[in-house]
Amino acid sequence: VPVGALGGPLVALSPQDWEQRQEEDTLLIERILLLVRNVLHVPPDPTEEQAVDGDASLHDRVLWALHLSGLDDLLKFLASSPAEQQWALHVLEIISLMFRDQSPEELAVLGQGQAEHREAARELEALRQRELAERKVRALQRPSR
Repeated sequence: VPVGALGGPLVALSPQDWEQRQEEDTLLIERILLLVRNVLHVPPDPTEEQAVDGDASLHDRVLWALHLSGLDDLLKFLASSPAEQQWALHVLEIISLMFRDQSPEELAVLGQGQAEHREAARELEALRQRELAERKVRALQRPSR
């Protein structure tokens, strides 16, 4: 997983037990999380972002850069690890800022779309299997000379 300049120190410090960390390490983790939060907290400027419809906004590009750097996986680790509960509020605030431009209705529709896509893929696979079975039966029924 490629990790950028912000994620590198987090990766190096995350395997350590919180008891083994120095105070400087704890401060570094907190400062990185606050920096990510502050970057995501910058409000959009419509005059600067005069993009074509469908073009990614600056916020979307920042999120994509976080994803490419692997920082999103580190945030998931910090959020799900019982040993890292002290960062839960920072991570929660970052995640809330990540979804800042999304409405709950849009996210729900996207989730349903993925479920419908999986169901359609399953139905398509079942049809393909049925067609293969029918071909085998027809091949066996042909008279051989």
